[in-house]
Amino acid sequence: PCHAGQAYDTIPIGKPIANIQAYIMNEDNNLMGIGVPGELCIGGVGVTDGYLNRPDLTQEKFIDNPFGEGKLYRTGDLAKWSAEGNVEYLGRIDEQVKIRGYRIELGEIESTLGQIDGISDVAVIAKAVVGDELSICAYLVSDDAIDIETIKATLGQK
Repeated sequence: PCHAGQAYDTIPIGKPIANIQAYIMNEDNNLMGIGVPGELCIGGVGVTDGYLNRPDLTQEKFIDNPFGEGKLYRTGDLAKWSAEGNVEYLGRIDEQVKIRGYRIELGEIESTLGQIDGISDVAVIAKAVVGDELSICAYLVSDDAIDIETIKATLGQK
């Protein structure tokens, strides 16, 4: 449950309501384990048949449910299951970048960096540094000197 005044690393959504199923899946429609990010997909009686007058978008976002009857709606939201069985919102799939074959969520890096003592603001981008190859660039604001080893250690723990 959410508690007023409590700080969260992610945005807790909670558990699915009755007659609704929530799945967190990768791009190959495989289920992701606890704590592993993937796309939030919704199934059940609350899911519509598709978009009005948008068969292209309907085909893209509404897929056959590989785990049961009916359709699943691919929300485009990046989420993960908590150990308590809650869905936690991490951001949007379209805010991910692919670097050397790995999908990277820049917002998750920003969130982690923003928790380091002394850092007041953060911006993280993917930037082409050599040719077309992307690198992650983090811009930090702090009133004090920034210890790069602390930053590396904090990111390495995540």
